[in-house]
Amino acid sequence: MDNLLEHFVTLWVVIDPIGTIPVFIAVTAGLEAAARRRTALLASLISAGVLLFFLIFGQLLIEALDIGLNSFQVAGGIILFLFALTMIFGESKQEIERRQAEEDRGDKMHQHNPAIFPLAVPSLASPGAMLAIVILTDNHRFSAADQGITAMVMLVVIAIAFVLMLLAEPIIRLIGHSGAAIISRVMGMILASVAVNSVLSALLEIMKTGQL
Repeated sequence: MDNLLEHFVTLWVVIDPIGTIPVFIAVTAGLEAAARRRTALLASLISAGVLLFFLIFGQLLIEALDIGLNSFQVAGGIILFLFALTMIFGESKQEIERRQAEEDRGDKMHQHNPAIFPLAVPSLASPGAMLAIVILTDNHRFSAADQGITAMVMLVVIAIAFVLMLLAEPIIRLIGHSGAAIISRVMGMILASVAVNSVLSALLEIMKTGQL
């Protein structure tokens, strides 16, 4: 698959394993090591399940609503671009989610499983990741084998996120929260480029085929 690297970079950026590290530290503060490992594993499994659901059924849902894939790709590219702008100019994903996690942990009325929220959704299986996985496995552009490879790439990124969560504290001590924020903004620049490329590719396809 010629665009394997592009798919890896896109999924890496939208899943953002590094940006999840501060969130993981915030929501698992005070837990024993075994509980932290269980939380990391459960978050990884749930996020992988959510993204696999969108990989398999996302396009079927879109076509059931009679939405053209080119139109969806343009809309998806625009949304990913706006998401990238928030990564570049706004408060970084990890800063927002870490603050929310700390607020929820301090509120005794909120007793949810941190592996589900905010780690699995929306930190790993973010709206941008759900959207990207649908675009990257378009049935009209990619064969079943290509889609299987993309699924494996996605699972590899999730597995890397799992390992990074297990190594969260040493990594944060090494790069610091500021370092994580800088990396997030660099990833935002890459995502913006990928999003623009997605929109332009869809527009060229519309002009060639006349189909939305």
